[in-house]
Amino acid sequence: MAGMPDMTDMSMSATMPRITIPKGALYTEADVRFMQGMIAHHAQAIYMSRMAAAHGADARVLKLANKIDQSQVAEIKLMQQWLRSNGQFAPDTSSWHRMSMAGMLTSAQLAQLDSAKGPEFDRLFLTGMIHHHKGALQMVSDLFASPLAAQDVDVSVFANDVVVVQTAEIGVMQQMLNGL
Repeated sequence: MAGMPDMTDMSMSATMPRITIPKGALYTEADVRFMQGMIAHHAQAIYMSRMAAAHGADARVLKLANKIDQSQVAEIKLMQQWLRSNGQFAPDTSSWHRMSMAGMLTSAQLAQLDSAKGPEFDRLFLTGMIHHHKGALQMVSDLFASPLAAQDVDVSVFANDVVVVQTAEIGVMQQMLNGL
């Protein structure tokens, strides 16, 4: 969205308990922070997606929003399960209110989206969600750049799935945006 600040700093360490990695674990602190942060990131995308029906979104935008909602709810459960099974803190979906990271919309941007209807909502939703998805791709890139990160098969597969799915969705959203 125009005027969106770069929010690449993952300001979440103040809201999360200290991470302790057991000796011999295949995962790193970067893996844990990625999973915790992605829960919050997905939760904001779900919040945005659930606005579509009440704001008169076009049928195609509504279908995409519902798909994002459904897939990311399932992925949040997967991430929370992974964190719990590895003895780590698993944030709930309200955590997006207390965290900022790449692609997250500000409260002002969310308010602007919430006040829009019809084609204006569609434009803001698509623009905002493209930005949001690009932030998720940056989070994966940062994970892969962290030493020894993404060696755990569940983290690696999930992170690669994020890249594949969200890259495809960005393409679809760009086409939809170009058609407005």
